[in-house]
Amino acid sequence: MKITDIKILKMSAQPHQSDTNNWLFVKIYTDSGIYGVGEGSLQYKDAALESEILDFGKFLIDKDPFEIEFIWNSLYRRVTWTGGAVTMSAISAIDLALWDIKAKSLDVPVYQLLGGKVRNRVPVYANGWFSGSITPEDHSKAAENIINQGYKCLKFYPFQSKFNIENKDIIQGINLIDSVRETVGNDIEIAVDIRARIDYGSSLKVLNKLLPYDIAWVEEPLPFENTESLGKLSQSTSIPLSAGEQLYNRWEFQKLFDSRSVSIIQPDICHAGGISELKKISSAAETYYMSVAPHNSNGPISTIASLHLDMSITNCFKQEIFVSFLDKYRKVLTNDINIQDGYASISEEPGWGTDINEESLKEFPPSDYIPIESEPYTDFF
Repeated sequence: MKITDIKILKMSAQPHQSDTNNWLFVKIYTDSGIYGVGEGSLQYKDAALESEILDFGKFLIDKDPFEIEFIWNSLYRRVTWTGGAVTMSAISAIDLALWDIKAKSLDVPVYQLLGGKVRNRVPVYANGWFSGSITPEDHSKAAENIINQGYKCLKFYPFQSKFNIENKDIIQGINLIDSVRETVGNDIEIAVDIRARIDYGSSLKVLNKLLPYDIAWVEEPLPFENTESLGKLSQSTSIPLSAGEQLYNRWEFQKLFDSRSVSIIQPDICHAGGISELKKISSAAETYYMSVAPHNSNGPISTIASLHLDMSITNCFKQEIFVSFLDKYRKVLTNDINIQDGYASISEEPGWGTDINEESLKEFPPSDYIPIESEPYTDFF
């Protein structure tokens, strides 16, 4: 079997905090008639990502798609400049498509090629459930609605502030958390994402204020670059910390491991080298007794691929699900994701068990955007 062609597909993402983001998919075709689907959605960088994938595509022509490890290492090691968000997301998209091809060719689900299942369903946590909510009352109603749908763990972003947080912002955030906790009760897990917004002293203040609320974890309490500071912070709190969505390979994650910075790592399957690399990162995390909760603010193939990984690793914690994206997933997937009672399960059909319906993509033409100006995160300084 040989690779014959590579194709890029794009669609606008459902608005979360901005209406200009896109999702990007790749289809890799072979001379056997089998093709594979991958995703590399990289918020506000899809023009650069598309070019990188198509450049790599010239190398892929006539290669054996079963030689996934050879192709991965060639794209990573044999280039003059490597690493970073764009290159690693391109490698990720290609990697995912190759796993889909191989599994389809062997007539098995992808997770079977990763060692088989260690669980029959994956616990999930809901993100995006609070869309449009501003006040504590808004959050209370939204929280009640989402737990009535069966979700048992919720994550949200109550601290919207500049780098050095002010008392009024802490109070506002705590009020939101208090309203959600009171609404959902003690059996539902609540997680807080600070989105790497605030400085060390501000993080200490926030973590101390969170102690009475039995927070399941706090995500990115500091900017991601300095793992030593994050490790020091983790020693100052009993609340589990998580990070990793902006790290792109096993060597970058090693810094988190060495500093004992977090309890939960969050590699993104679209950005950190695809399922090949996330399997290796997850195995390394297991030696440090860290759990894995793949980051996932992307499109439907990202979610499906992450679930295949989750099914096959022993240290899976939970899978992030943007519930505000699910209606759009249903419209473009040929076989939908099954989520019930706070758990997700996937198809037993070969490959990912689903495909992108190209005809449905026409309903969601990709958006135009201006880098930085179109992006939603304006409160860093």
